[in-house]
Amino acid sequence: MKVELICVGTEILLGNIVNTNAAYLAEKCAGLGLSCYFQTVVGDNEERLSQALETAIGRSDIVILSGGLGPTEDDLTKETAAKVCGRPLYLHEPSKKAIERFFADRGTEPTENNWKQAMLPQGAIVMENHNGTAPGAIIETESARVILLPGPPNELYPMFEEGAAPYLASLNSQALSSTTVKICGVGESKAETMVKDLIDSQTNPTIATYAKTGEVHIRVTASGEDKKSAAKLIKPVVKELKARFGNHVYTTEEAVTLEKSVADLLLANALTITCAESCTGGLLSARLVNVPGISEVYKFGMVTYSNKAKRRFLGVKKSTLRKAGAVSEKTAEEMAKGAALESKADVAVAVTGIAGPDGGTPEKPVGLVYIACYVKGKITVKKCQFSGNRDKIRESAVSAALTLTRSCVLEYFSKVTFGKKES
Repeated sequence: MKVELICVGTEILLGNIVNTNAAYLAEKCAGLGLSCYFQTVVGDNEERLSQALETAIGRSDIVILSGGLGPTEDDLTKETAAKVCGRPLYLHEPSKKAIERFFADRGTEPTENNWKQAMLPQGAIVMENHNGTAPGAIIETESARVILLPGPPNELYPMFEEGAAPYLASLNSQALSSTTVKICGVGESKAETMVKDLIDSQTNPTIATYAKTGEVHIRVTASGEDKKSAAKLIKPVVKELKARFGNHVYTTEEAVTLEKSVADLLLANALTITCAESCTGGLLSARLVNVPGISEVYKFGMVTYSNKAKRRFLGVKKSTLRKAGAVSEKTAEEMAKGAALESKADVAVAVTGIAGPDGGTPEKPVGLVYIACYVKGKITVKKCQFSGNRDKIRESAVSAALTLTRSCVLEYFSKVTFGKKES
């Protein structure tokens, strides 16, 4: 079945907000086995929205619209969709009562325009909004199904999961199952090359690669008579991917992030960690602290942005900074060693680089980053050259630091285990 996405909002067209809803919905629909060939962004204009919706209904089986379900005059999605689908609006009493409860729980009174949100297309399947005031709706026509979702992600995501996803799954006679193989330390182009033969010969399951910052995700999706049979088809493909990528595969669990995989590795082996950051300014520590339970092993983090701070808190030598510079292999090495000594941690990670947009030279261009990882006395330093704006470079550096940390800890334990076997 073909699905088409229409995201509504002039603020998206003007670039005032980033359209994260499209990425979320596209990924979720792909996981449900739906093919998405078109995505459209339309401003708050009834005529243009009508044209976009009529076109979508004419070429797709399912049309998902996000945004424009609010109480103001420029929220036109529901009214426009109802008109295009030939459905009059009526007052949906359960939705009106839900809006009344929403405001009563907050000790405020709804304004008159809030009741506009309780006006829904005749015959539509109503999806409750447990995080806001705008209910969603599914309109079934002879040629397509039109799904209306609110714009705010904290409302759209749960409504899709609770209402739209089960509905879409019920349209497919085949059960779907998918597994995402998450890989770090391998670039997108290399990863795709390594699985090109599998992609070229795919039928069921299907394989798709997705590039993330510092990671590559490979989603394997299969269909079958039931979930069990679909999952069975996935297993040999996942096994083959693990064989090809080895330790670069950090998880096949949807909820596990790169930082969680690193934290789990540290926790499982009772290894403490500290961070010394310059250009990343605490982002590495923030990623690690996102993981519940990290307090068991995370000691502290230091943002040593200036040379003076690097010398004072990490013991970086004045001669090192003078000869090699703050962005250098030697400085990163001394930062990691100093952080380990200061914190008495088993693992220390240091990052120093040029995030830009200024500060680069021909010898040391913007995007140059050195990452050092100390594990039980051994220090490994990696030189990286990232591209993009300041934020992208910093995010890439953090992902690379997590990847290096994971790799160094795994290498340490492989050598320890090998040594025990030898003895």
